[in-house]
Amino acid sequence: MTVNTENLLDKLYNLRGSDSDILKEMDRQKEKAEETKARTTEEKATLQKNITGLKKQREELQEQGEKLKETLQGIHREDYETVLSQLRIDFDPKLLLEKLDRNLPKTIENVERDTKKAEDELVKVEKEMDSAITTIEELGIRRDAAMANQEKLNEYFELALSGHINITRDSITSLLEEFGFNEEEQRETAKILMFPEDALFKYDEKVKSKEKSGKSISEVIQEAKTMVEEDNEKEEEPVNYSDVPSFEEENADKEILDILKEEGIDYLDFTSEEIDDLMAHFDRNVVVSNIHYLKNKGVDNDIYINHVALFYDPDLKNKVEYLLSLGKEMKDIYLNPSVLMKYNYEDLEQAVEKLKMTGMDPKEIPFIAY
Repeated sequence: MTVNTENLLDKLYNLRGSDSDILKEMDRQKEKAEETKARTTEEKATLQKNITGLKKQREELQEQGEKLKETLQGIHREDYETVLSQLRIDFDPKLLLEKLDRNLPKTIENVERDTKKAEDELVKVEKEMDSAITTIEELGIRRDAAMANQEKLNEYFELALSGHINITRDSITSLLEEFGFNEEEQRETAKILMFPEDALFKYDEKVKSKEKSGKSISEVIQEAKTMVEEDNEKEEEPVNYSDVPSFEEENADKEILDILKEEGIDYLDFTSEEIDDLMAHFDRNVVVSNIHYLKNKGVDNDIYINHVALFYDPDLKNKVEYLLSLGKEMKDIYLNPSVLMKYNYEDLEQAVEKLKMTGMDPKEIPFIAY
């Protein structure tokens, strides 16, 4: 069984389990959306209460201010001079009116400003809450579809393992397309299911024997993969040692997967060829530094999908900072990562200089023209 086939079976058997990465990711997203919904629901109630209080305060200020103004206008200090003087009461209706005219409009304006600020925040909170509710609903639909697809995938495997597979190639490939498999993976899986060989039966046997221990299928897969490799080494055919990964390569492979997991990056987003490419250029410091740099820039991890070279690009930070210095925004770079793949730092500078020589402003030119 080739390494590629092993990786593919790892991926397929993961999808077959109740703890599949797809279902776990959906559950994680749903949990996050539900937390957002709960938080924004509470924030919405608080803001609505504050807005109601501020509006009431504004009405009372206006109403009571007018009444006080009217009252003070009808009072003359000289009419009460004796009692005010003898009791040493500092009361001057005229000064109070001036203070009222001067401060009341400002106070009302401040309340109105606070109300507007709270209303604007309420709009944002409601938008965030509506988005969370929509996400929860969409994830429910997607999870149901994923479960149905998983059931169908399990059915195909059971038919193949029982020797009664009668599913067309198109049925298999169209199902795998729903899981995001590329064309090569679809073809290989169709071959595995339609023409099952010993490799499939051996892998399945190891998985089922380990499942009895009560471990999750994800845990079983790794152990099954290891045991299959050990069994293959015992076969009588001579071993081509040039094809056997070195100890360092095995460690690098594990280290790469560990790093991706620690950084919240799903290795299933990458083909086995891309993982091999990453392993061939692996430098832990560069990979970790690049991941943290883009993460600090607010870039989503999906930028690496189909752009695995960004992980190990030693010029990544310099190229991004250079593009930002030209007036480009991080959002533009995120949407057009191919520009980072196309040039090394020196070539990027030269490309920009050529654009400048034509009289064009690099900031205004779309990346497709770079």
